[in-house]
Formats: sequence, structure tokens, C-alpha cells
Amino acid sequence: MLEKLSANQRLMLAVALSVIFFVGYTAIVPPIEPENKVIDAKSIQNNSSASQMQSSSNMQDIITHDISEKEKYGSDDKSVIVTVTNKDYILKVDTLGRISSKELLQDKFKTKEDQHAQLISTTGMKPLFLRFLDEALNSEAMSVAYTADVRELTLDGVAKKVILTQKLSTLTVTKELTFYDDGHYDAKVSLSQDKRYFIYLGQRPKVNETEQMMTVTGAMIFTDDEIATIIEDGDAEGRKTFSGVELVSAFDQYSATIMYGFAKDTNIIVERDRDDNPVVYFDALQIMAFSGYVGQKEYKVLKNIKPILTNAIEYGWFTFASRPLFQLLSWLHGIFGNWGWSIIALTLMIRAVLYPLTYKGMMSMQKIKAISPQIKEIQAKYKSDPQRMNKAVMDMYKKHNANPLGGCLPMLLQIPVFFAIYRVLLNAVELQGAPWIMWVTDLSRMDEFYVLPILMGASMFYQQRLTPTNFTDPIQEKVFKYLPVIFTFFFLTFPSGLVLYWFVNNIFSIMQQFVVNTQFKNAQDAQIALSKHAIKEEHKEEVKAKQLEKKSGKNDD
Repeated sequence: MLEKLSANQRLMLAVALSVIFFVGYTAIVPPIEPENKVIDAKSIQNNSSASQMQSSSNMQDIITHDISEKEKYGSDDKSVIVTVTNKDYILKVDTLGRISSKELLQDKFKTKEDQHAQLISTTGMKPLFLRFLDEALNSEAMSVAYTADVRELTLDGVAKKVILTQKLSTLTVTKELTFYDDGHYDAKVSLSQDKRYFIYLGQRPKVNETEQMMTVTGAMIFTDDEIATIIEDGDAEGRKTFSGVELVSAFDQYSATIMYGFAKDTNIIVERDRDDNPVVYFDALQIMAFSGYVGQKEYKVLKNIKPILTNAIEYGWFTFASRPLFQLLSWLHGIFGNWGWSIIALTLMIRAVLYPLTYKGMMSMQKIKAISPQIKEIQAKYKSDPQRMNKAVMDMYKKHNANPLGGCLPMLLQIPVFFAIYRVLLNAVELQGAPWIMWVTDLSRMDEFYVLPILMGASMFYQQRLTPTNFTDPIQEKVFKYLPVIFTFFFLTFPSGLVLYWFVNNIFSIMQQFVVNTQFKNAQDAQIALSKHAIKEEHKEEVKAKQLEKKSGKNDD
């Protein structure tokens, strides 16, 4: 069946099946939303022997839940002891010494309800939560509030520091937190005496979850051997320990809670909660220094903080292709200043690189189309002898220099490129709030007027009309006729940036197919003209020979 389809038809079939699978799987097996449960501090179980050989179920009682701030401190306002503000965000630290809130103030990050994005949920584990191994000490720590040497910090281009102090009966905990305009912070946690304790990364951000489609969420551990281990929500199993860690991240589509700057021998531990979501924390020293970031996964921001942090931007299986494509897209954005035009330019560059292979495949399919009547005659003639029929067909291909698999390589190359671009355009927070032209005001969201999806479907339909076909099965022909409708339906809710890429890709394909069709027709016309000329010359020679023969006969008389 595949050898009878053109390169573009094979590509459309492969992508259609992939889209149907991923969308169908997402619809049939939706992600389980975790329950946010609240318990009292006394229900947290910690003892030395149990923690050394703790079962997963016991650990869940420790790490799954959060302390209800309203129950413990009366109200959210009373639980906040430090507020950090700048032009881009408002960050709050609560009485347990945790980052309890971070609100993004930029309009481009607003939710679909037109509210400022809140990166940290009101319930659940929060960044910088500290847990002691000793049960009695941990219970006391959960009931004694931190104090701060300053309540308000306003960042205006200069880093500012706050010192949090928790005085327990036998121990004093000090957290020195230095905050920066770009959203990262430096932390130094120290104890007045050596006790074993753990510091938590906090749960991942949960922003616009209903708009996120086919994206990976969970935790990432990136080690110094440049291996990124991703544990998706719902897939965490037991306990895993990592060393030589460069960064840990709890992430969703566009944002992340990150910690980095650990000593090489720091043990990073990943547990699972009751919903099999990953919970990340590390075994801390008496004096522990590290850094963190809570915010959007913007490439330039992360690179300026520390280049290693760009690895927190994950693209799944296609990272090897997606990362350089995004860097190329960013370079183009520096030229055009508009992400929409940058996507169009990137599409043109990809088509130009693939042009030689695609051209070869298209020409091969044109040749196959030209000899298809002869192929059908052979198939009808030797239908009772498949072996002889296959040999005769292959001889025919060889005679006309037509490769039935000539379109496979371009197809195989375009599929990973498509999915690499798909991951780039799906995960690039830079596209949030980024306009293109007129009605397209946010390339990260669907086209509310459905103009791009309809244009994409129409261009796919026209592309099919130009593409040579060799259907012998009417069912196959009907399936391909409905592909533009199927694609249009699925692309209705896709991000505008992705639909723009596919539409422009179709336009370039149409232009290329038109060129190939014209060249092939001209070549055929030239061949026919040459054949006619040869026949005409041959006829002239025959006439001339007859005339000479007649003349010779007369002379003999």
C-alpha cells in the first residue's frame, strides 16, 4: 500500500495517525487530578529507624500533605512574614519559612480568566519547606513560626536579602534568602547544631492546566553527566536517589520551580505521593548553600542566570532536534522582532534544507504516476502469478528509473522535524502573549476565529489535488480525501503558532509541488517532441530512401 502513495500522502498519513493516537489517548486516559489534602502537623510521622528503612506508604504521610495555614495561623495574611515585589512579580514567604506564593504581574502570562498567573498553589508542598528527621523536633518546628528581620523587600535592580529565624527549644534555624530581579534567589540554611534534616523543592506550578495539551508535567533531575531524568506525574515509583545533580525541577508546560548549585555529594531524593506524583527533596548539611528559581521557563532568562538552567526546558524525545531549532528560532526573532514571522522564516529554512530530498521523492512519484497504466497492465496480466508480476513491475521501475520507495526518506526526515517543531512551539513560553498579525494576538493559544485552521485545511486539500496519486483501492482514496477535514478538526484547538507553521509548510509544499509538476510536464513534453522529431526524421529518411530506390529503378530501365 505505501509504495502507491506519494511522499506527502505518506507524511500526512503518519502524522494523522500520530495525532489521532496522542489526542485519543489523552481523551480516553485523562490525567488524574491529585487531591489537595490537609492534615495537622501532629500527623506527620518521622523517626530515625523508620526514616532509614521507610516504606513508600509511610513516606506518603510525610510528603503528600501540607499544613493548613488558615487552621494553624488564622488567615493567609497572618501567615505571610515577607513580601518581595518588583515590576514583574510579587513573592511571599510564610511563617514556616517557605515560598508560599509567587504572582506574575505581566499581562502576557495572565490566565484565560484574565487573572495574574499564580505559580504556587495555596495548598501542597512549597519550596524551602524544611523537615527534621527527629520526630519530636519536627513536630516542634511545625508549630513555631519563623521571624524575619524585614517584612518588605522592593527589588529595583539590586539584590536584597532577608534573614529568617526559627528559635526552637534546643535549636535555632536560620535561612538567609537573597532575591534578584530575574526571579532567582540564593539560599543559605544553617542550624545552631548538627541535626539531620531535608529541604523540599515543592510541587510543580499549576497554571492554565485546562489549556495544556499533550505536554509533560512532573519532575526533572539533571546530572553532571548531562542526563536528564524525567519522572512524569502519575509515574513515580518508590524512592530514587541521585548524586552529582546540577539542577532539580518541578515543572508544567511553561513554568517551573528549580533548585540548583548543590555540592556534588548532595543526595537528591525522589519519592512518590499518594497520586504517584514525584516529590523531590534533598539531604541537607548543617550549613547548606544553594540557589533556586520559581518562574517561567524563558530561555534567555535561564541562560543569563546560569547556562545549565536551560536544560530545565524539556522537549521530550525530540530534545536533540528541538533545542537547536529553538535556538535558530530565537536567532530569527532577533532579526524579525516578531515570533510569527520568525516561525515562517524557520519553516522556509527547513523546507530549503529538505528540498533536494523532497524534490527527488516527488520526481520519483511523478515517474511512477506516468508508468502506472503499464503497471496496471502487468498486474492484470500476471495476477495469478505474484512472483512473476513483482519481477515484471520491478523491471518496469528499473527501465524508467523510477524508485517506488523514493518518497520514504523525505517522509522519514520530515516526521521528526515536525514533532521537534511541535515540541518547540508547544513548550516555548516566549510565544505566550506574542502577537503575529491582526487577529492573531497570542501564538500560544488557539485561533479564536478559526482562520488559520481553515486556511491550513484548505491548503492541505489543494496540495492533495496537485499531488500525483496511484490509488487502486477506492477506500484508500476516500481516506485521503477526508484527511484535510480530520486535520482541520484537530488543529482547531492547537496553538496558533503550531497551526501557522503547518499552514506555511503546506504553502511551501504546494509551491514546490507546482514547480515539480511543471518541470516534469516540460520534460515529458520535450521527450514527446523529441520522439515526434525522431519519428519525423525517420519518416523523412524512409521517404528519401524510397525516392532514391525509385530513381535507381528508372535509371536501370
